[in-house]
Amino acid sequence: MTLDHEALAAAITGISIEAGDVILEIYNRDFEVNTKDDASPVTEADVAAEEIILKGLKALTPDIPVLAEESVDAGHIPDLSGGIFWLVDPLDGTKEFVHKRGEFTVNIALIENGKPTIGVIHIPAKNTTYYASGPGNAWIVEPGTEARKIETRNAPEEGLTVVASRSHRTPETDDYIAKYKVADLISAGSSLKLCLVAEGKADLYPRLGRTMEWDIGAGQAILEAAGGSVETLDGAPLGYGKDGHDNPYFVAKGKA
Repeated sequence: MTLDHEALAAAITGISIEAGDVILEIYNRDFEVNTKDDASPVTEADVAAEEIILKGLKALTPDIPVLAEESVDAGHIPDLSGGIFWLVDPLDGTKEFVHKRGEFTVNIALIENGKPTIGVIHIPAKNTTYYASGPGNAWIVEPGTEARKIETRNAPEEGLTVVASRSHRTPETDDYIAKYKVADLISAGSSLKLCLVAEGKADLYPRLGRTMEWDIGAGQAILEAAGGSVETLDGAPLGYGKDGHDNPYFVAKGKA
């Protein structure tokens, strides 16, 4: 299958923005919060956004299966044996959404042979979108501006800027951070942490806690396109299509 990665990135950017508009409408009014079997929260915004994304992807690429968080939770797991699939988190950072912190995102990635090759992360509350379609093609679009290319930075001599999870930070993460010379420590929600490394505002994001493939795929595509990396603690690339779709602990890095 021959794909136009740039065209697909543009198309899924539009889909993510459409989903983000629905999320914002719900965000700005009262909504119910339910709890999944794993004790994580879910809202009508998660479900509504996923419906929009699934419809858009089916129209765009009807032959490519979609692995999406809420569908998986409902027991709908597609056949991924073809080696290519869309990976969707319709509302990453539901805890930030529930607590009205604005740090939630729409994540869509294309996985090919275990690697994320296209990624879009849309931040509805900021009307900002990151997207990537391959090495050297990582971009940000902010309100009132044209798309701007982003890239990771070299680690500053005065110390690293490290970004960590706002809602899921663990003692293991703190122990890992303590190994480095740190000039600044930033707490952030959702896949924004990967975006901060990708655009050179941070240098290191260690995640020594549970994540799922749909939490990370789009951000990894963007970070790697911007010159960074996402690796397991033993230095192996973080891969996709794993049984159960859980990720091992990983570290996201800029150029350093």
